[in-house]
Amino acid sequence: MGPLSYCGAAMQRHVELDWLRGLMLVLMTLTHLPTWFSNALGQPFGFVSAAEGFVFLSAFLVGRVFGGVAREQGFAAMRTVVWRRAVKIYVAHAALLLFLLFALLPVAISKNAHGIIDLASFYVAHPSAALAGGLMLVYNPPLLDILPMYVLFMAASPLLLHHSMRKGWTGLLAGSITLWVLAQFDAGRIVYQALARVTGLPVPYNQTGAFSFLAWQLMWVLGMCAGTRSAGVVRRAARWPLALLVAAGVVALTFFVWRHVDGQVPASSALATLTDKWHLAPLRLLDFGALALIVVRMRDVIAAHAQRSALATLGKASLPVFCAHLVICLGALAVVQEPGARLQWIDSVLLGGALVVLYGAALAYLAGRRLAHSTPAFSAPRPAPRTAR
Repeated sequence: MGPLSYCGAAMQRHVELDWLRGLMLVLMTLTHLPTWFSNALGQPFGFVSAAEGFVFLSAFLVGRVFGGVAREQGFAAMRTVVWRRAVKIYVAHAALLLFLLFALLPVAISKNAHGIIDLASFYVAHPSAALAGGLMLVYNPPLLDILPMYVLFMAASPLLLHHSMRKGWTGLLAGSITLWVLAQFDAGRIVYQALARVTGLPVPYNQTGAFSFLAWQLMWVLGMCAGTRSAGVVRRAARWPLALLVAAGVVALTFFVWRHVDGQVPASSALATLTDKWHLAPLRLLDFGALALIVVRMRDVIAAHAQRSALATLGKASLPVFCAHLVICLGALAVVQEPGARLQWIDSVLLGGALVVLYGAALAYLAGRRLAHSTPAFSAPRPAPRTAR
């Protein structure tokens, strides 16, 4: 998942993917932790955030790993393991939601910490509707709105894989692009409000999370498509026309300079709309595509650097580290004041301490997994895979 773990027997592990996921986790921590670094270093590479990379990598691994499971063991086996992953992500989300509402929020109210109170304002006003809606993945407070999207995308992935392996990706990509275009005109709000009127859902649209699922499904479908097509490909640096690589470099550099001159959100409202994160706006997609081409071209360089990198360690334990980073960030919001305009020593201590804790959580998780898999129950030979029908 991205939070995703590899399916051990399904593919050889590629350390560069772990390194990239670890980088996304560090960028998320930089963005979400209430420090000076959040405003100064958020979206450091252009108008692209860690969310785009994390969603794409997660979907890539779903397509690559579970597409292999479908080919070797059949669609039923693939569906079972994917839905098991979706349940695992749901449990992680529910635990984080309950931690926020029942552990942190009472502390924040007692200390008048508006960072948490404002974040959970709908629950404060409508506790029963918010709790039920949160467990149904409808009410999604800020910072807790990405895992519900993963759950839904993971749950739909077996159907997408099944269709793609029988009829190809052309129709799925066309449908996905159509939904993305509709999302740019706020179709998600229209659809949700229509469903709310029919079903009586008490959660307003602005409390369902910042991400437009109709838009972000395109990133998931593109990632899955790339993942399924990468399976079985001989590992080598991609060979593309020089003009394409030069164009990608020019686009990436332009967006990099623009972001650091104009800030994380462009001053022009029209340009802000075209780079909007929550609707995965067109210029943001262009920037991501250029960076993705560059990263794929540098794959071997990244792999060589990643062999002994702490980022790869974080990436190997992405779900526990992701959850730990949210616990730290939410806890900090409950006790830390709004970050100032200047870097303070406390910001560096808070960020450094958070990264050390995340690395420790990754090491502990990986050690526990090695211990669990060394037991006879885990080390017993598995039945030979069969060909998918």
